[in-house]
Amino acid sequence: MADSKKIAMISGITGQDGGYLAKFLLEKNYRVLGLYRRGATDTFSKLKEHGIFEQIELLDFDLLELSNICRLLKKHQPDEFYNLAAQSFVAASWEEPIYTAQADGMGVLYILEAIREFSPKTRFYQASTSEMFGKVQEIPQTEKTPFYPRSPYGVAKLMAHWACVNYSESFNVFACSGILFNHESPMRGKEFVTRKITSHFARIYTGKTGEPLELGNLNSKRDWGYAGDYVEMMWKMLQHTTPDTYVISTGETHSIREFVEEAGKHCGFDLQWQGSEDSETGTDKKTGKVVVKVNPKFYRPAEVDVLIGNPEKAKKVLGWNAKVDFKSLCRMMMLADIEREKK
Repeated sequence: MADSKKIAMISGITGQDGGYLAKFLLEKNYRVLGLYRRGATDTFSKLKEHGIFEQIELLDFDLLELSNICRLLKKHQPDEFYNLAAQSFVAASWEEPIYTAQADGMGVLYILEAIREFSPKTRFYQASTSEMFGKVQEIPQTEKTPFYPRSPYGVAKLMAHWACVNYSESFNVFACSGILFNHESPMRGKEFVTRKITSHFARIYTGKTGEPLELGNLNSKRDWGYAGDYVEMMWKMLQHTTPDTYVISTGETHSIREFVEEAGKHCGFDLQWQGSEDSETGTDKKTGKVVVKVNPKFYRPAEVDVLIGNPEKAKKVLGWNAKVDFKSLCRMMMLADIEREKK
């Protein structure tokens, strides 16, 4: 019977993680309630690409509307609530710091209050972020590493993270925080650097543009994993006996330059770097064409140079391991964008 199924609410259902998580939970026979903001720009394309759009019950939701959140939780009493909704683009947080603080910080407080008051049995997952570490205080970063956010996004996410800890300790709300390091996939939004690279290279490869790809700091390093692996971890956290915080990462770091080079290989590019800093370019040795160039307008006001996580706690306590490695991830994303451009 449908009523015997566990109920999962997923906010941010239209995003990269929302689609992968919904697919994962549907395969585990959950009833999935997808929460989305009516004004969301990218509506349901990712859910349709996953082939699960028809299986999800969609509900209007807004992180800034407390009465809406309270009504939803009171009515549906979900077993699990996965909060993946946010203003999730770091660069935009410098342009919209107050909105970012409201959505990514206060929005989580609203959900926690609504759970506490109207659905106390609901287990809550908060999508925290490695950006909370920012100007890193140790390498690699663990659950015990001091935080030092370097953007309004990181600051807002840190508020939400500590709210989860407080509600868990003070009000017995089962609230987990997953400090996820960068996780990518063919479903990543084009505003994120990895997908910006693969989508632009696909257009060059298929002859749709001759313009070079413009990027900021090529030497910035990130711990990049696969979103499909990471959503399993979200679920595992909520199945555990006690709520806790976990770093989810691969434990490897790669620069944006490395991602560019690896993605470029699948387009037949053999890149040679010339110039330095603001005037650096990447030329394809075979054609002599510049396919990448640095544009200082893409630099951040405060750069986060190296993020690399230590996932040992998640491995030990929850038995989790990342399956997709860096090269496989680059290949998967690059080939998917080439196919999209061909269609």
